[in-house]
Amino acid sequence: MAKNKLAKFAEMETLENVFQPTHEEVFRTDYKLKGKWGEQIFGNDHPIVLEVGCGKGEYSVGLGELYPEKNFIGLDIKGARMWTGAKTAKEKGMKNVVFLRTHAEELESIFAPGEVSEIWITFPDPQMAKARKRLTGTRFLSLYRKFLKEDGLIHLKTDSPFLYQYTAELVKANHLPVNVNTDDLYGVGLDDKILGIKTFYERQWLSRGKTIKYIQFSLAGSFQLMEPEIDIEKDDYHSETQFMTR
Repeated sequence: MAKNKLAKFAEMETLENVFQPTHEEVFRTDYKLKGKWGEQIFGNDHPIVLEVGCGKGEYSVGLGELYPEKNFIGLDIKGARMWTGAKTAKEKGMKNVVFLRTHAEELESIFAPGEVSEIWITFPDPQMAKARKRLTGTRFLSLYRKFLKEDGLIHLKTDSPFLYQYTAELVKANHLPVNVNTDDLYGVGLDDKILGIKTFYERQWLSRGKTIKYIQFSLAGSFQLMEPEIDIEKDDYHSETQFMTR
């Protein structure tokens, strides 16, 4: 492992805005902060917004700056990337942004029912071969339901035509309420201040002529979610960030 990664991991242990629960703290047991994030970490009862797969944390930090009346938690398992956002938030003195290093599969152990108001999923691996691993698939949406408020929102931002169409078809098949659905976020003239936040990888995709897709929907109801019964054309390029210049 490169020395700079080791240094980042070591510093992560000292950052007060980073939480790294052990396997024993979250596997089939409730994490000590479950149901207490607002009171014990943020010191308020403001809405909590979770970014699943936050990478370098640019989006969590950007949203935290735009919405000081909300609390933001960036989740990822890759600590070396998360270090960037955690350091930035600390240096800016941001009290409404923290980071959580763990697997998304453990979220039910970490958040209580209704504790999270919104979920952002920004440029995830589309997992074209494995629906079970897609962060907008029925497995994960069913998981989000366990801690998302009843009228809570899901935001997906992606460059992947496959993941965008898959998610749109899943939402349609399950009759979930949709607020925004566009396959060209920056080309439709949407007036929203969140458009000013662009991650490192998003800027790279835009520079390569890729359009950015965005869906905002509500995960309403308690019925069993169905996978869409439709064949979706696979992307003809690698959407994973590991294939891009850092």
